[in-house]
Amino acid sequence: MAQDYLSSRLLAHEGYMAQALKEAMKAGKKAEAPVGAVVVRNGEIIARGYNERELKNDSTLHAEMTAIRRACKKLGTWRLTDCDLYVTLEPCTMCAGAIIQSRIRALYIGTSDLKAGAAGSVIDVFRVDSFNHRVDVVWGVLEQECSAILKDFFRELRKNGARQL
Repeated sequence: MAQDYLSSRLLAHEGYMAQALKEAMKAGKKAEAPVGAVVVRNGEIIARGYNERELKNDSTLHAEMTAIRRACKKLGTWRLTDCDLYVTLEPCTMCAGAIIQSRIRALYIGTSDLKAGAAGSVIDVFRVDSFNHRVDVVWGVLEQECSAILKDFFRELRKNGARQL
C-alpha cells in the first residue's frame, strides 16, 4: 500500500517535470537555453514558462520567473504558499529569490547548474536561516532527460559557432 502511494507520487512528479521539459523544448526551438518550468497547485498545472531572455532581450525572462508571474496573475496574489514549482534546471540566484519571495512551497529540480545554481551547486539560498520562508527542495526528477536536453542544445550551439548564452 505504501509502495503504491510512493510510486503514484513519483509518477505525478515525473509527469509535472515532463510538462516542464515540453516548455524547455519550446525555448530550444527558439534558440533559447532550453529551460522550462511549471507551477502546480492542488494537482493542476496553473502556469508555465520557458526561457525567453534572448528572444525578448530581457535578462529576467527565465522560465521560473515567467511561470511565477503567470501563477500570481492567475491566482490574483503574490503568495503562492500552496504551489509547487517544477523546473528542468537548478534556479539561478534571481529565480531562487523570486521562489522565496513568492512563498513557493516546494521546488522540484531536474538537473544541477554548476555555473550559476543557487540551490546548492554554487550557492544555496534556500538554506539561509535568516530568510522568513523555507522552500522544500527535491532534486533529480527526470534528471537524465533534463540534463540531455541542455547538453544537446549546447553541443549544437558550439557546433554551429553560435553566440554564448
